[in-house]
Amino acid sequence: MPTFVWKGRTLAGEAQSGEIEVGRQEEALELLRKKKIMVTSMRPKGGFKLPGFGGVSVSTKDLAIFTRQFATMISAGLPLVQCLDILAKQSSKPAFGRVIGEVTREVEAGSTLADSLGRHKTVFDDLFRNMVAAGEAGGVLDEILMRLATYIEKADALKRKVQGAMVYPAVVLTVALGATAFMLIFIIPTFAKMFSDFGGELPLPTKIVLALSHALQSFWWVGVLAIIAGATTFTRYYATDNGKRVIDAAMLKLPVLGDVLLKGGVARFTRTLGTLIASGVPILAGLEITARTAGNKVLSEAIMTARASIREGETVAAPLKASNVFPPMVVQMISVGEQTGALDEMLTKIAVFYEAEVDSAVDTMTSVIEPIMIVLMGGIVGGMVVAMYLPMFKLISVVSGGN
Repeated sequence: MPTFVWKGRTLAGEAQSGEIEVGRQEEALELLRKKKIMVTSMRPKGGFKLPGFGGVSVSTKDLAIFTRQFATMISAGLPLVQCLDILAKQSSKPAFGRVIGEVTREVEAGSTLADSLGRHKTVFDDLFRNMVAAGEAGGVLDEILMRLATYIEKADALKRKVQGAMVYPAVVLTVALGATAFMLIFIIPTFAKMFSDFGGELPLPTKIVLALSHALQSFWWVGVLAIIAGATTFTRYYATDNGKRVIDAAMLKLPVLGDVLLKGGVARFTRTLGTLIASGVPILAGLEITARTAGNKVLSEAIMTARASIREGETVAAPLKASNVFPPMVVQMISVGEQTGALDEMLTKIAVFYEAEVDSAVDTMTSVIEPIMIVLMGGIVGGMVVAMYLPMFKLISVVSGGN
């Protein structure tokens, strides 16, 4: 019989691990569940980790649907355990269904919903767990879950817009470089063979294009290695705090794209913090969660500075203004929100405004990049075509002169 190596946690959160000899993986899971052990990973002894455990990945869409359905059932008066049991059984993703099933058993055993969700951090982040805890404490879990579902949907829409803004120029540039490489590798050599029979001196542009074609054919592997080395170096540097700070700051200063990233960051910050405060999460905890989900090191540090300011009895607006990152309108509106005691409402208004601004900024960027890329591609392709036809023009003129 095969032996499975497993890791898990007790209902009290204590880490456990061991080996179990059974016929199938499902039997091993069932035996461990009877012992009140939540399995986080399992693999055959000497083999690879089996899918569906440990880092369970759940899409934003699935999480939003789960949250909204959960809120609807709670609002209709269904018991908490029954809601979770229904959601676990109807989940279209087996891995997510298993996670919900584990949460159901933990709640049945006496854990709070927030604590049960907290044992599955790869699926339910700090924001989700803190809002659920606030909803349980205030007796308004259905309202909090509905607000959370709306937040997840809006945050995902914003993320897609910003990612789309970054992907578009990269795709167009990749197509331009690919077309150039194709011509240099497959098209230009045909002309080179023909020119070798002409004799005489070739024009300088033609020599340059032929040299590039020869270099790309002979030393293409150097370019591949350079790209891999560059990507690896960039990734490792960006993984450090200083690297992330430097690169994120540089990204915000980029023309056009930097405007999109800044507006997207402001919209994410205000939407997240506004949702947390409106849900009853303490502002210090809200700022810490928001800083971790800011998506930009510069914005994150500015938010953490604001958190330190609040802890010392000062305002949120002052350190945000001192950071020189957030637009003056945002700082002023946050200041007014603090003074009037309606910070959550003011943050939501800022989020709505800047989400619309992201749409406008993305459209502007697209309208600016399209003609630039067209001119770039036209210049590269047109330049190579002209360089290849120059010797022909020269030959025609020589032949015409001889006649």
